[in-house]
Amino acid sequence: METTPFNEELLDSHLLVDVRSPLEYAEDHIPGAINVPLLDNDERVEIGILHKEQGPYAARRRGLELTAHRFPEMVRQICDEAGGRPILVYCWRGGLRSKTVTSILDLAGLKAVQLIGGYKSYRHVVSEYFTPYTPKKPLIVLHGMTGIGKTTLLQRLKERGNSVLDLEGLACHRGSAFGQLGLNQDLTQKRFETLLWDAIRKAPAGRPLILEGESERIGRVSLPGDFYQKMAQGIRVWCHATLETRVRRLIEEYGLPEYKEEMGVALQRIRKKLGGKRCDELAGNLERWEMEEFMKGLVCDYYDKVYYKNRTWEADYQLDMEDFDRAAGELEQFLAAQSAR
Repeated sequence: METTPFNEELLDSHLLVDVRSPLEYAEDHIPGAINVPLLDNDERVEIGILHKEQGPYAARRRGLELTAHRFPEMVRQICDEAGGRPILVYCWRGGLRSKTVTSILDLAGLKAVQLIGGYKSYRHVVSEYFTPYTPKKPLIVLHGMTGIGKTTLLQRLKERGNSVLDLEGLACHRGSAFGQLGLNQDLTQKRFETLLWDAIRKAPAGRPLILEGESERIGRVSLPGDFYQKMAQGIRVWCHATLETRVRRLIEEYGLPEYKEEMGVALQRIRKKLGGKRCDELAGNLERWEMEEFMKGLVCDYYDKVYYKNRTWEADYQLDMEDFDRAAGELEQFLAAQSAR
């Protein structure tokens, strides 16, 4: 049976098959891997207890009883997904589960290899990648007050072929008090790190990486290793727009009736910072769906007082954000001038 150590080129050349339980797969998995579990969640627990109490022989026999009837369907499913590609099989640490499935695929005449060290060996690669993180090109970090539209600008820049990293999109959180409206941040820290690693890997090579300035924590997940410190050392772009433009953009993004209840809950979370009287006034605006007054109050009395209040650094470039396409073109010109130096 053939084995191989982890190499990121395998992600593009092989069908990756994760034979761990669905719960293990959901926590995190190698990018692009499909889940064809040898044992389900309950069976994995049962085998673990049996191994501990009666030893490996009893555990293996019970494992075979539970799984043998599934082998033909597993082979069919993997063969259909592979479409002629070679197959890379992995489990938690390159043990019996992946060895079993790789052997069965071999017997069925499919080209399959087992990943040495399993998911743990891949996880080690990701952890090391961010400790320390060494950008291949400068990081271009967009800063600016809430409502500027930094995420929209990132999308425009990506459409124009730039190398872009949407940290909030990867984290499923907008990184503010109202950051989870309409989103469900149920990913684990490990999953976030995998998504970040893979996004950097796939970004167009040879170009500066453009991303939004974030806190070290985005909702419940954190930027890994020294990524946050490397962002702080990047080229800082200060984005600015009028208060009217910012309020309009916030209404376009958040001003949806289905968010009303969630907004009310989020408002109460910042009651202390707003002060009880002002919080009640804004709650009244929200209840009457006076979106302009509500958003303007949030911007002036909360966001602008909390974010970038003590900005101790000078921006390397000032970017007018009144028009996204014009801003994208202007930033590209700035980056071209930087690389020509």
